[in-house]
Amino acid sequence: MLLRLLICLLWLLPITTISHAGEVKVAVAANFTEPAKDIAAAFKARTGHEASLSFGPSGQFYTQIMNGAPYEVFMSADAERPIKAELEGLGVNGTRFVYAYGALVLWSADPKLIDPKGAVLKRAKFSKIAIADPGTAPYGVAAVETLKKLGIYEAVAPKIVKGTSIAQTYNFVSTGSAELGFVASSQVYRTKAGSRWIVPKSYYTPIDQQVILLKTGDKNPAARAWLTFLKSQEAIRIIRSYGYEVR
Repeated sequence: MLLRLLICLLWLLPITTISHAGEVKVAVAANFTEPAKDIAAAFKARTGHEASLSFGPSGQFYTQIMNGAPYEVFMSADAERPIKAELEGLGVNGTRFVYAYGALVLWSADPKLIDPKGAVLKRAKFSKIAIADPGTAPYGVAAVETLKKLGIYEAVAPKIVKGTSIAQTYNFVSTGSAELGFVASSQVYRTKAGSRWIVPKSYYTPIDQQVILLKTGDKNPAARAWLTFLKSQEAIRIIRSYGYEVR
C-alpha cells in the first residue's frame, strides 16, 4: 500500500512542477539578443518558467514602459534608465544590478579595411559609417563619445548613418550598406570575419548594462526567478561566452 502511494506521488511531481511554471515578459537591449535567448533556454530547463523576450533600443523600451507597456523585467544597455525607473516608481527598489559590462568595437565586413589601431577613421576613406541612434541606444552614445575623443566627429558626421538599435547598426555593416560601423563587441565576438578595432574603454563612458524588476512583475514568481537566474553561474557562463565582462 505504501509503495503504491509513493508511486502515485512520484507521478504527480512533474504535474505539480508544470502547474507552477509561469511566464515573464522581458524587455532586452538589442545588443544582448543572442545571450538572452541562450539564457532563456537554460532558464526554462532549470525552472520550468518561460521567458517571453522582446528586443530593441533601451530608450524606446523606457518610453514604452512609462506609457504602460506590460514588461515585467527591463534589461537595459545602460545604468541610466534602470536608475530612472527606480527613482520614478516604475521599478522595484533593491532589485537593480549590473548583469553585464559591454564593450564597443569598430567593425567592417571587409577584412582589409580596419587596422588594429583604428587609423581608418582619421583617413576617412569611406562613404558611410554606421552607429546606433545615440538618442535611444547607449552604444550609439559610446560611438559619438569615441569620435569626439579622437577629434574627428565633425569631419565624420556627414557620413554617419544611424540604426534604430545596435542590431540594425550591425545589419548595416554586415550587409555592406555601410563600409564600417561601431557595434557591440558581443555581436562579433564569436566570429573572425571582417576586420575590427577594439575601442579603448577610456574613450567612452562605461557601458554598465543594468537590469531591474518592474512594478508590473513584482508579484510574478517567474519574474523574480529570472533575476535570480541571471546571477547564477550558469547564466554568467553564457554571458561571458559572448565576450561580456561580469563582476
